Amino acid sequence: MLKKSYSKTGSVCRVTFKYENEEQAETAVLAGEFNGWSLHETPMKKIKDGSFSATLSLPAGRNYRFRYVLDGGVWVNDTAADGYAPNEYGEANSVLKT
Repeated sequence: MLKKSYSKTGSVCRVTFKYENEEQAETAVLAGEFNGWSLHETPMKKIKDGSFSATLSLPAGRNYRFRYVLDGGVWVNDTAADGYAPNEYGEANSVLKT
């Protein structure tokens, strides 16, 4: 799930990424074009209901590809992403539109 709010100038979009975690993963990381697909830069916080959440402020007016990485190796998409785009592994990445 993606929740967006924009700055008064409209130049920055604050995005909260939430993954429901039906797989019952222990850890989750947010990886995407905004952090060089890093598996360490944007760890997600586990919430009491078992889901994961992370919030980023990103430049508005752009598209970003991203995925969630569960337990260090399972790459999954956001079912509520703004769109999907094929990747070089024959799968698709989630797309965020700010």
